[in-house]
Amino acid sequence: MTAALIKPDQLAEELGAPGPQPTLLDVRWELSGPRYQDYLAGHVPGAAFVDLDKALAGPPGAGGRHPLPDPEGFARAMRRAGVRGAAPVVVYDAATSMAAARAWWLLRYHGHHDVRVLDGGLAGWISAGYSVESGPTPVEPGDFMGAPGGMPLLDAAGAAELARRGLLLDARAAERFRGEHDPIDAPAGHIPGAVNHPAAGNLAPDGRFLSVQELRRAFEQAGVRPGLALGAYCGSGVVAAHEVLALELAGFSAALYVGSWSEWITDPARPVATTPVDPE
Repeated sequence: MTAALIKPDQLAEELGAPGPQPTLLDVRWELSGPRYQDYLAGHVPGAAFVDLDKALAGPPGAGGRHPLPDPEGFARAMRRAGVRGAAPVVVYDAATSMAAARAWWLLRYHGHHDVRVLDGGLAGWISAGYSVESGPTPVEPGDFMGAPGGMPLLDAAGAAELARRGLLLDARAAERFRGEHDPIDAPAGHIPGAVNHPAAGNLAPDGRFLSVQELRRAFEQAGVRPGLALGAYCGSGVVAAHEVLALELAGFSAALYVGSWSEWITDPARPVATTPVDPE
């Protein structure tokens, strides 16, 4: 298995080397939707745009806001973006790798073993002094087929069980976890037994990941330890993929609850826990 991150200097060196080069996927996305116009304005030379809502998720519904895509549909989308089964892939987003981690996880889940996230995203690439190109990039179709099962996966029942017997990390902001306010998925709260570890804390202010030592220390403070079964969820399974990636960087393996909170709350029989804020 290759390292999960690649630095801008490393990517530039690989793109300038003779022989096969990595397939580049631009996965810029926000809650308001994909950022295709931003891609057209400027992207890493040679990158193809991937629409998270269409290619990296199925239709929203009982399975949450971003359930798993259909395996065949996902493989077709990756082939259209130029992904090949034997060629390395580098994914990136604007800066934080929150969206890019979803592509990283899905490619790994579908059996691609050479997928890396560009640390710091496009902002990191530009700040390192490298150029961008505008307009759509012509892409030669790839041959990626894929097969699900390459990464550990949780459903709602599995997440509830893991919260009891292992450690289930909630990667959302603290106020959503505590149940104070959730502007996206109501009611607010969390899966009983889960521990809050916001994925934003995995990053330095510039959007790059913290060092391995810093990540490990923060996860250990949240209760992570070797041999303990681990899982992560968020609102819809996007940010939680970032948590799984950060855990891997720190040396831990975790399962992803893809449906996450947006699926959990579709069944009123599932309990909702809240955490009162201690008065000053």
